[in-house]
Amino acid sequence: MFCEFKQIYTIRNKEINNMFESLHNLTAIQNDSEELVKVANPDEETDINLSDLPTELSILPIKNAVLFPGVIIPITATRQKSILLIKNAYQSNRIVGVLAQRNKKIEDPEINGLYRYGTVAQILKMIVLPDGNTTIIIQGKNRFKILEFVQEEPFITAKIDFLTNENIDLEQKDVRALIQSLKEAAFKILKLNPEIPQEAQIALDNIQSTSFLVNFLSSNLNAEVSDKQRILETQSFKDRGTLLLKFMLKEIQMLKIKHEIQKKVHTDLDQQQRDYFLRQQIKVLQDELGYDGPEKEIQVLRKKGSKKKWSKTINEHFNKELDKLQRMNPQASEFPVHMNYIETFLELPWDVYTKDDFDLKSAKKILDHDHFGLEKVKNRIIEYLAVLKLKNDMKGPILCLFGPPGVGKTSLGKSIAKSLKRNYVRISLGGMHDEAEIRGHRKTYIGALPGKIIQNIKRAKSSNPVFVLDEIDKINSSFRGDPSSALLEVLDPEQNNTFIDNYIEVEYDLSKVLFIATANSLDSIQPPLRDRLEIIELTGYTLEEKLQIAIRHLVPKQLKEHGLKPKSYKFSKVALQKIIASYTRESGVRNLERQIGSVVRSIAKSTVMEEETEKLITPQYIVKVLGSELYENELYQNNDIAGVVTGLAWTQVGGDILFVESSVSKGNGKLTLSGQLGEVMKESAMAALSYLKSIADLLEINHRVFQDYDLHIHVPAGAVSKDGPSAGITILTSLASIFTQRKVKDKLAMTGEITLRGKVLPVGGIKEKILAARRSGIKEIILCSKNRRDIENIEKQYLLGVKFHYVDTVDQVLKVALTKEKVKNPIVFTVSKTTDSEKK
Repeated sequence: MFCEFKQIYTIRNKEINNMFESLHNLTAIQNDSEELVKVANPDEETDINLSDLPTELSILPIKNAVLFPGVIIPITATRQKSILLIKNAYQSNRIVGVLAQRNKKIEDPEINGLYRYGTVAQILKMIVLPDGNTTIIIQGKNRFKILEFVQEEPFITAKIDFLTNENIDLEQKDVRALIQSLKEAAFKILKLNPEIPQEAQIALDNIQSTSFLVNFLSSNLNAEVSDKQRILETQSFKDRGTLLLKFMLKEIQMLKIKHEIQKKVHTDLDQQQRDYFLRQQIKVLQDELGYDGPEKEIQVLRKKGSKKKWSKTINEHFNKELDKLQRMNPQASEFPVHMNYIETFLELPWDVYTKDDFDLKSAKKILDHDHFGLEKVKNRIIEYLAVLKLKNDMKGPILCLFGPPGVGKTSLGKSIAKSLKRNYVRISLGGMHDEAEIRGHRKTYIGALPGKIIQNIKRAKSSNPVFVLDEIDKINSSFRGDPSSALLEVLDPEQNNTFIDNYIEVEYDLSKVLFIATANSLDSIQPPLRDRLEIIELTGYTLEEKLQIAIRHLVPKQLKEHGLKPKSYKFSKVALQKIIASYTRESGVRNLERQIGSVVRSIAKSTVMEEETEKLITPQYIVKVLGSELYENELYQNNDIAGVVTGLAWTQVGGDILFVESSVSKGNGKLTLSGQLGEVMKESAMAALSYLKSIADLLEINHRVFQDYDLHIHVPAGAVSKDGPSAGITILTSLASIFTQRKVKDKLAMTGEITLRGKVLPVGGIKEKILAARRSGIKEIILCSKNRRDIENIEKQYLLGVKFHYVDTVDQVLKVALTKEKVKNPIVFTVSKTTDSEKK
């Protein structure tokens, strides 16, 4: 029946223990839940009324087991269908139909993969495990037969027919003899297996019900699922018992074979010394025949180690581990594990360093070729390389490239490695939650490996590569440890020269590695880790920079990847501007590359189908391929209406203009703010209104207006959240315009924050805001005088056609922004008369 006696011994011992362990633990299960029924004397196979049960049941498939009536078993459900079925049943009548699978290897069986006979089960207890799986304790109630499957989704349901239980006549001699034979066979199994506890015999004696005795022994029988299913489907009690007895007698024969195996094992132990001498003789014969056995491999490893230029401590550790390997039996399971450790130890580039090329002019040329724009970032990298050349060591801050996705953070690391002529490696830290991923596992564990740091150093084949730690802000913590804390040692120049990986177990010098981290957000980085990083911000590309990137890099790349010659087709600048402005909205260029790829695929399709295609791609062709525009940019509107002022805003996808609108109506001085404004913008509106009231006399505004009229400030596009300290002077100008009914200067925009003393404060994102203003047709811009330095850092070509007004106070803002001309159909403010008490 089985091929190997050793396998029989292992499997049989485990199965027989499981057979009687259920009996031993029944008391504990019953004490844990009052819902569990007593099994000591289950005279009835069911304690539920079958007439009350529906004839249509939810079907729970199970693997490696067959449920019999009266038997209590635990089941752990991992399939989503089964978990949903259990939860639904537990919330209702707790009744399910249990069917065994024909093939246990199938994870999600179909109805054809299930048997047609099963057992109605009642869920006694349900436990939701931390890993999301669900464990239930169920008790079989009554057998049934499938009449028809009704549905398969979201779980299987079927119409069933309950099988009636046969009345057992204990007065019949053949029935009594069958029961006695079953008990004797069970006791023989207990006697032949000394590892089964003695309490199992007592529990077996306490089973009073003959039907439950057959069901219980059948459930715990060491047999195939198909054999157990035959017992379940057999209707006659005598036939079921006879079939069960047949399998139990086989069980007894197997146990007797086990005893014979044990005797043989004792004899083999006496021959261990003899086997040792035989192995030594085999070793001599292998050497004579030139066979490379384990000893030969160990000699090769020792020779490789002697050529390494490592320290005395590491050399002693290596030879010690090699001696340990030499003492091991090559047939032992630990031998290949230790051999793998030695080979990994040797493959590490302990004394291998690439020579740096500190030609900064060449490095600048490489950075300019690979990345358009990002001048500040590239200059900072050149400065960093210059310091490395002068110091000739790596001790310094770890660069962290911070910015939105798609702006070239990871590719900058590649360019740095290329300019230095160093090897390049990268690991993604996104979602990492196990500290062992950084420090490695203890080599005594099964499947142990070095950490990602040492693994990639080995892959780099040098001890001074450019090492990019991608997505350092997306590290997670869990019960397995905190990887970000483990990175503290890796990134600390004062500590990483003695970094110890749990797998390698000796110090490894990481001080020559050039680490570069990338992040999309700084909020999720731990303060101690962030303290070791020098943040270099990549704000994203302007429309003009995206245009140049598309012309120089993206279009040739996409044409080449789609099998077209780069010189065969050309995108016009207007077409590329159409894609950038109307079909993408991002800081980087990933989506831009996808849209260009869509257009190129259309060209490739036309080329293959021999359709007529223009060599110059125009905006009309872009609209034809990509469809209607996805995004629309705000354009400047006229100044015919009082209270409408154009402001400038910075977003993660670049600059934009926004309009601040104000309106007044008769009321009692109520202030309303709308447009999904953040707390900062609400406070700016409050400060602007307070300051306007303080200078009302200078603007010839009657103070009674603020009490007799309600004020509403609105920023359009209410579905978009807006916040930030940039709209102070814009809101104040809007309020001044609505209360004086004076026009705002034509084609004017502004950005800046205010104080209650009337000071104008500087803001950020100037470059992006200026470019957005130019695209929208703005001719004049009001800025804080302290933002003049930001304007000076912008290329002159981006400033053509725009006039800048630098201000320090709100009075200067209003002097530039408001004209003396009234709007058409101005509002005439009527206020209540001042009372004598108010005059006093």
